[in-house]
Amino acid sequence: MSRIPGIAVIGAGLIGRRHIALVQASGRCRLAAICDPSPAAAELAEAAGVPHFAGVADLVAARWQRRETSLAGAVVATPNRDHVPSALKLVEAGVPALVEKPVADTLDDARALADAVSASGVPVLVGHHRRHSAALARARELIDSGALGRIVAVQGSATFRKPDDYFDVAPWRKRTGGGPILINMIHEIDDLRALCGDITAVQATSSSATRGFEVEDTVAMTLTFASGALGSFLLSDAAASGRSWELTSGENAAYPRQADENCYEVAGTTGALSIPSMTVRSYDGTPSWWEPMRVTRLALADVDPLAQQLDHFCDVLGGAPPLVTVADATRTLATTLAIVDAASSRREVVLGYDW
Repeated sequence: MSRIPGIAVIGAGLIGRRHIALVQASGRCRLAAICDPSPAAAELAEAAGVPHFAGVADLVAARWQRRETSLAGAVVATPNRDHVPSALKLVEAGVPALVEKPVADTLDDARALADAVSASGVPVLVGHHRRHSAALARARELIDSGALGRIVAVQGSATFRKPDDYFDVAPWRKRTGGGPILINMIHEIDDLRALCGDITAVQATSSSATRGFEVEDTVAMTLTFASGALGSFLLSDAAASGRSWELTSGENAAYPRQADENCYEVAGTTGALSIPSMTVRSYDGTPSWWEPMRVTRLALADVDPLAQQLDHFCDVLGGAPPLVTVADATRTLATTLAIVDAASSRREVVLGYDW
């Protein structure tokens, strides 16, 4: 039997197929099974030469009935509402999991999964794949080194134009829950938490004036970090702008890169970093607006964050701690939901983490 760990992929939609391709291309793991009730998934499994299962219960039951040891882990790439039920079945069966983000639809579900992971000791990595980005990792390294001094402010934007047919093919995106806060902002919140630490309070104003849908199309936010730093963020999926992670980072070839733009700036007492150009502005002497700033640009490795994430999951299967735990991802979810609350109430929402 091969010593290369076998990984099942649960969910054979767009992101599931991406995970399948990554596993097949990896030299550190192999595709063990595809789990999805659709006929297309069965065909995909047949083409890949691996077993097909309709549901997670069938997958883990087959594993234990035959006492196989070839299933080392599983990737959960189902629709959001199925993340926690699938992950709980895997944890109960002792199978480590990589669960796509968001970790859950609700905080109660996320906490239930966090409790199960804590009680069982079965590792679960949450797929906030940008944590494996070379730009985000290098930025975190620079901030931790103290090169920017004490972080005092961060500015961010995710402004882009979704085409009209994005809403025509999926009308649910026009209704509450289908807007850019829950679909897109959760990525940005995780990035900001990775860079600047936990967010303890949020304020937000939203508008649906551009498209006139039930759901928001533009949101302006103010963020307070536990460190005392403050942040501002502008989000819009109706803006003809290139200041978003997808359009500036070049990490996903499906998006035309805007190489002359940045989407984040982190400012400290002695310097500032623009991301993802990785431009650093700092003082050689006493920090003062009367003094010239030295400008340098940090080099980055050309890596695919999703491939890096799979590589890390292989490390997790070998005993390494997950870079993004369920508890960590739950804080990102809580902060994102707080923005929804702040936008609807027009009041500051204070976050208290107890997990």
